[in-house]
Amino acid sequence: MEKQKQPRRLLSLDTLRGFDMFFIMGGSSLLVALATLCPTPFFQTIAEQMEHVEWHGLSHHDTIFPLFLFIAGISFPFSLEKQRLSGKGERAIYKKLIQRGITLVILGCIYNGFLNHLDFANLRYASVLARIGLGWMFAALIFMSTKRMTRICITVVILIGYWILMAFIPVPDVSGAGPFTLEGNWVGYVDRLLLPGKLHQGFFDPEGLLSTVPAIATAMLGMLTGELVKSEKEGLTDQKKVFYMVVAGLLLLVIGLVWNLVFPINKKLWTSSFVCVVGSYSVLMFALFYYVVDVLNFRKWTLFFSVIGTNSITIYMAQKFINFSYTSKALFGGIIDLMPESVQPMFSSIGYIAVCWGFLYFLYRQRIFLKV
Repeated sequence: MEKQKQPRRLLSLDTLRGFDMFFIMGGSSLLVALATLCPTPFFQTIAEQMEHVEWHGLSHHDTIFPLFLFIAGISFPFSLEKQRLSGKGERAIYKKLIQRGITLVILGCIYNGFLNHLDFANLRYASVLARIGLGWMFAALIFMSTKRMTRICITVVILIGYWILMAFIPVPDVSGAGPFTLEGNWVGYVDRLLLPGKLHQGFFDPEGLLSTVPAIATAMLGMLTGELVKSEKEGLTDQKKVFYMVVAGLLLLVIGLVWNLVFPINKKLWTSSFVCVVGSYSVLMFALFYYVVDVLNFRKWTLFFSVIGTNSITIYMAQKFINFSYTSKALFGGIIDLMPESVQPMFSSIGYIAVCWGFLYFLYRQRIFLKV
């Protein structure tokens, strides 16, 4: 019997995921410290990108979360094929998808301090992990149940439908506030009405219920990208796949920027224009990493990021529960204190990153990976 070909694992995907999480693991602080040390316009501009925008607009820091969700989407077509080749039935796969989504919601609650207080009434149920879990889960259910054109149509309907609701249907009990303001939008209204526990800002939550719907489109864009990369059609070379991704990225950018004129780019509302512009960034970044790592096979530089990328949920959760700053100070504090005061923040950031990475490298060498 001919052995079935197993889907390949993309090193570029782990590398890009690690690059993305690097900014959560101290990379942003390092760049801010570097800008303080070298206050040139170039470094100052980079430092400014290491903070979220207040409301409308976009910075690099606003791309970290949706890029992670996009990457999770890319992985799914490969994971789905692997499960099917292993003999797992469709019902079992559906069950696993739902379990993963619920697990991430629970981990998000734990991250928000549920175990510390065991207070259901005042728990914040919305979270980054819940947004990833639910957005990915519903996108995966759609992906499994439909064909490519239907998936594309559903993604378009989600984005246009969300725009119509937000822009043209009045929010009840809100007078004087515009539909895209913090006080007058549908996202906050739905969360105040339906989301239990407390909201992040008391009356509004950036990871709430309604804004999870367009996040499904973010995950689906990733899945469509993964489907393209996994495709083995005759004549569809890796170079052509990269070209198609670049074209798709530029098209999404144009759509997003034009849409921004009437539906502002806004991460906290996860607006349709935000989905398109960050989708553009995500697919272009993946095209770059895929081309360099998996097409040109330049891999020697990838270890640092792939160690982070293969345990990304681990480091996200670990920073909440493990005092890496304490360990970093215990290991490097004495040496850093001897340095000029101007460079101490930069080397403190380097020490923190080194401790986090060393922790992940230990897990990597032991083949210990947190899989949800």
